[in-house]
Amino acid sequence: MAGNAFYAQSGGVTAVINATACGVIETARKSRRIENVLAGRNGIIGALREELVDTSLESRSDIAGLRYTPSGAFGSCRYKLKGIDDNRAEYERLIDVFRAHDIRYFFYNGGGDSQDTAHKVSQLSLQMGFPITCIGIPKTVDNDLPYTDTCPGFGSVAKYVAVSTREAALDVVSMAESSTKVFVLEVMGRHAGWIAAAGGLARDGNKGAPQIILFPEVDFDKKDFLARVRSSVEKDGYCVVVASEGARYPNGDFIADSGSVDAFGHKQLGGVAPTLVEMVKAEHGYKCHWSVADYLQRAARHLASATDVEQAYAMGRAAVEFALEGKNAVMPIIVRKKTKRYAWTVGEVPLSKVANVEKMMPRSYITKDGYGITAACRRYLEPLIAGEDHPPYKNGLPQYVTLRNKLVRKRLPTFDV
Repeated sequence: MAGNAFYAQSGGVTAVINATACGVIETARKSRRIENVLAGRNGIIGALREELVDTSLESRSDIAGLRYTPSGAFGSCRYKLKGIDDNRAEYERLIDVFRAHDIRYFFYNGGGDSQDTAHKVSQLSLQMGFPITCIGIPKTVDNDLPYTDTCPGFGSVAKYVAVSTREAALDVVSMAESSTKVFVLEVMGRHAGWIAAAGGLARDGNKGAPQIILFPEVDFDKKDFLARVRSSVEKDGYCVVVASEGARYPNGDFIADSGSVDAFGHKQLGGVAPTLVEMVKAEHGYKCHWSVADYLQRAARHLASATDVEQAYAMGRAAVEFALEGKNAVMPIIVRKKTKRYAWTVGEVPLSKVANVEKMMPRSYITKDGYGITAACRRYLEPLIAGEDHPPYKNGLPQYVTLRNKLVRKRLPTFDV
């Protein structure tokens, strides 16, 4: 079908999500069947409010510049559409907006919740007599989408965490004799420990930091943890800990639970690093420091993985190609080839199999003691952080693109979100 396409970014942004947007828009511009790509301002909220960015007004060079620009160029949101039965009005509003602007293609760039939304829209559009081709595009720094070998955004976060762990460890080593003996780096990962595992790449074989990694997949034992910290300090003179924000006790309680939830209904986390530091101080009296990677880990485009950038762009390109081939309610995925040297290709999976499903780290990727990564995990991770893809610099700073983001004229009544 000929018509316009709608593209939206969802959830936490990454260093490479704009590379995916670049892949979508550049590929769509080559097609005679996609007249224009309209992007949602602030994600799916933009569709509900009929705030649609006219990307045809953006220059070719600015769209190309998205490939090396971090964050979400059109704005993102944490807004989860409820089930169709619970809030049919929102889904009907989406279809009304798509119909009003002749949008025949829907590309939703996000995690599991976003794939669920794309799947539901594909179903309802048929029921309402305005069929829309819906393609999900994978994105999440947590690396927890199933079926795909990795998720665009993760490789760059993994690279940032591995580099930061190694550099911070050198700082601690140099000061440990008379100052800081324990350093804790808190990284993202609510239920899956992929990002924390990346810190393990900083370790040189069986030597160096981090001596301890805390995964959500391994129950936290306070007594054992404190004993391991002491033994590391006594052996090495210092101890570096990489802790996932989702580290939890055997009863399921998070070490750091703020008591609130986000728009997706997920518990708000943060604060595991200072909590661990207080434990260590109280038990051992060591001088400690802690840091939270937070937004820095997912915004660091200057340290992006070249592999990640290439894969992010490829997922955007593949999404458009799938749609033009007549595929619907699917998501492109990264398939690792079974070759000695790392290689990958593009595959696909039905959205129904991806929606709201999380991929945890296999136990075989975590050492028996629960505090490190295995050789198999290292073999999985290393190719994902490979290569550098630096943005252009001017006066010592990276030069990123800022789009015009001019909205098309509204055609429907206001809808409250």
